[in-house]
Amino acid sequence: MSELLSPRHRAGVPRSGKLYDVAVVGAGPVGLLMALLLARRGLDVAVLEQRTARGSHSRAIGIHPPALAVLDDAGVGPALLAAGVRIRRGTARSRGREVASLSFDAVPGRHPYVLAVPQVITEQLLEEQLEALRPGTLRRGVHVHGADDDGATVTLSCHVGEGPGSGTAAGLRLEADLDLEPSAGPDVSTVRARLVVAADGAYSVLRRQRGVPVRTRTYPDAYLMGDFADTTSDGSTAVLYLEAGGIVESFPLPGGTRRWVARMPGVVSHPTAAGLASLIGRRTGIRPEPDSCSMLSAFPVSSRMPRRLISGRLALIGDAAHQISPIGGQGMNLGWLDAAALAPIVAAALRGEPTAAALRQFEADRRRAAATATWQAHLNMALGRPLPPAVLAARNHVFGALTNIPGAHDAVANRFTMH
Repeated sequence: MSELLSPRHRAGVPRSGKLYDVAVVGAGPVGLLMALLLARRGLDVAVLEQRTARGSHSRAIGIHPPALAVLDDAGVGPALLAAGVRIRRGTARSRGREVASLSFDAVPGRHPYVLAVPQVITEQLLEEQLEALRPGTLRRGVHVHGADDDGATVTLSCHVGEGPGSGTAAGLRLEADLDLEPSAGPDVSTVRARLVVAADGAYSVLRRQRGVPVRTRTYPDAYLMGDFADTTSDGSTAVLYLEAGGIVESFPLPGGTRRWVARMPGVVSHPTAAGLASLIGRRTGIRPEPDSCSMLSAFPVSSRMPRRLISGRLALIGDAAHQISPIGGQGMNLGWLDAAALAPIVAAALRGEPTAAALRQFEADRRRAAATATWQAHLNMALGRPLPPAVLAARNHVFGALTNIPGAHDAVANRFTMH
C-alpha cells in the first residue's frame, strides 16, 4: 500500500480552479463528522452531498460510548447529550417474565450509557457544528459519479442540480461557490482535491468506480421497524422481548417516543403501522397506538466488506467500507470510529509526513473492528430468530444465568456498548 500523499505531490499546484485539501463525498453522519474533524485541524474541506435536503427518515438511533467520546472531541457531544435519552439499562423478557438484565453503569469511559438520538437530529447537529466552524463546507445537490486519480490530485466528476439536465440557476450559483470547473456540459462539473474520503454509503459509487472488490453476504433475516408514542412504563430502559415467533426490540427515544423493531419471516412489501402494532401486541402483550406512528420501515439484512479501504488517494469509511446488520446499532458508530482513526493520518499526509505504516495499521484495525461488529451482529440476529417454545426456554435460562455472573455480565455489557 502506498502513502496517501508523498513529498513530490505536496508541491503540486492546480492548473486552474480551486484545489481542496480533502473532498468528502457523502453528508450522512459519518461524512459530516469526518469533515468536522478535518476542519478542526485547519484543512480546507468540501463535503459533496447529492441530497438537496436532510432526510426526515430516522434510521440509526444508538450512539455508543466510544463514539460519544469522539463526538465530544469534535465539539458536538454536549448538544447530542441535551437532545437524547441516556439508556443505562437493558432488560430481556419472555412470556411476560424478565429473563436477564444488563446495567451499563460499569462501562468504562466518560459515558456509561448508550445515547438514543434520532439520526435526523444527529445529522442536524453535526451539520450546524460544521457550518459554525467552516461556513459553506457542505454543498448539497452535487452528484459525484466518477473520480480520476492522477497520482497528485483527484478530479471528481459531478452533476450539479436536482437531476440530470437541470442546469438550474441554483446549480450555477453552487458551481461558483464551490469553484467547480465546467466540464462536459452546463450542469456537469469537476471538483479537485488532494485527497478524497468516500462516505457515500453501502452502494458507494466511488468504490465501484475504483473497482474495489467487495465480499457480499445476505441473511435470512428481515425486520419491520416503527416509532410510536410510548405507552409503556419502561422509561429509559431498552427492552428485548425474546419470543417464540421472533424477537421484538423496544428502545426509548426523545419526546415520549419508542422505537419498535420486530423480526419477520421475510421483507414486508407494504408495511402498515396497524400491522406492526398488531404484531407487537401478539408477541409482547403491548400494543402501540397506530395513529401515533411517526416512522415505518421494512428491510432485509446483508453485509458488504471491501477487500481494501485505501485505493490510491481515495479512502473508504462508514458503510462504504463495511456494511453490517443494523441490528445492534453498530454501523454508524463504526463509521465514526473510522473517521476518528483516519483524520490524523490525513492531516499528517497533507503536512508531508510519512503515512504508509499508519495507513496499513488503519486498514488492519478498521477491518478487524468491522469483523468484530459483524460477529456481534450475527449473534444479535441469532438471538432474535424464532425457536420452538421448549428450546427458547432453555436458551433464555442459559442467557439469564450468564448475565447473573458479575464478570460475564460486565463482558456482555461491554460488548453491547462496543467496548
